[in-house]
Amino acid sequence: MKRIKAACLEQTIHFQLKDGISAELAKRQVRQEYESYKAQMDRHKTQYKIIEEAEQPDGSLIVKIKKQNNAQPVGNYLD
Repeated sequence: MKRIKAACLEQTIHFQLKDGISAELAKRQVRQEYESYKAQMDRHKTQYKIIEEAEQPDGSLIVKIKKQNNAQPVGNYLD
């Protein structure tokens, strides 16, 4: 029998600008979407660690993140 001792997802997420709106509004919406994503993980008590945030020249955002997979323990992945 096998059991998962620790599990973690590593993701690269691209928060892209929406078309058809002003650049400034699109950039604000990207930031709001990103903050909402983090708040959602906090509400669900998902453990996570942001590895890298990179704002692109067009204002979009690329985020590298390690996060808990389901309710599995994360062990030392987030250290």
